[in-house]
Amino acid sequence: MSDDEAATAAAWAELIDTARRTAAAWAELIDTARRTAAEGLVVGTSGNVSVRVGDLVLVTPTGVPYDRLGPADTVAVDLEGRQVMGTLRPTSEIPMHLAVYRNTDARAVVHTHAVHATAVSTLVTELPLVHYMAAALGGPVRVAPYALYGSEELAGNMLRALEGRTGCLLQNHGTVTYGTGLAQAYDRTAQLEWMCRLWLTASALPGRAPSLLSPAQLDEVAERLRGYGQP
Repeated sequence: MSDDEAATAAAWAELIDTARRTAAAWAELIDTARRTAAEGLVVGTSGNVSVRVGDLVLVTPTGVPYDRLGPADTVAVDLEGRQVMGTLRPTSEIPMHLAVYRNTDARAVVHTHAVHATAVSTLVTELPLVHYMAAALGGPVRVAPYALYGSEELAGNMLRALEGRTGCLLQNHGTVTYGTGLAQAYDRTAQLEWMCRLWLTASALPGRAPSLLSPAQLDEVAERLRGYGQP
């Protein structure tokens, strides 16, 4: 085989591998998006999910119910936001997703309109330390100030709230979490919604206030979590 033939074969192999990884990532993205709806974290076509494959960002399309998405509906943009795959328009929250990818090591992002988390976002500027799982998100979960959905202002507010964190609340809007993959990003979303529900439940009894953890206690948990799970 000549050098040119070898180079061509290598290029084809890379294209085939990219196509395979993209198809697998899109299938997992659809499953994750459907899960957000099935588990009550979004209603209708609200919320959005993305996953990074190389320099491509696969995203849910705007205004399309997740149960109608299939393998032929793949939507992808580059890191500058230019659509490079698909005919459906990508989510309007592209600025927010790309801001996460450009400024963190994220490989997946989940954005929801979860009821309890959104309720908390209207009440406080930071979720009180009602449970030690806040350490799994990097510390006390901040609330990003309100801005119009899909705007660069919202993306900027979110980035500031995410500093040193893997999740935040968006005031009067919802949640954003990211992770090394879709499973981790989704788990962080579910944990955040659960903590918000816990705080609202504990705060509902008249004349009583929930006990809160101290920063030192949270630091102790963060250290313990470094060895959590299977090797």
